[in-house]
Amino acid sequence: MVFVGKRPVACLAFSSAPRHIGCRDKFIGWDAQTRKKNLSLMAYNTRFLILPWVNIKFLASHILGQIAGILPQDWQSLYNHPVYYVETFVDTDRFNGTCYKAANWIYLGKTTGRGKNDHTGKPNRSLKAVYGYPLVRDFRDKLAGGWI
Repeated sequence: MVFVGKRPVACLAFSSAPRHIGCRDKFIGWDAQTRKKNLSLMAYNTRFLILPWVNIKFLASHILGQIAGILPQDWQSLYNHPVYYVETFVDTDRFNGTCYKAANWIYLGKTTGRGKNDHTGKPNRSLKAVYGYPLVRDFRDKLAGGWI
């Protein structure tokens, strides 16, 4: 939850990262075995909501910038291991991803529209834009080489 004073203005949720996203995996430069080993070192921004009554210019990108400094410590504290990279999906049929762009998140490409339990190889949902944000400068080394 994000508050201005005592009033809530936004909420965010984070979870473990999806196991295989082609454009993300290519961007990081890891193979399947390394991805499997180090996927837990990434976080996924599953939800981001600015509450409907809030009208504060640039609030969304500001929150995303702040969260990049807060998330690594919170993740370490909660899960007892670091997180070096965060990603999200944007449904471009509904949203433009403007706040992610303004907060310097990197557009990586689109999902395939097949979901995590795909057994057909055919799209069964809308394609989403994939955005990522490195939380440390050497994120590729850490994700490709591990943290132990």
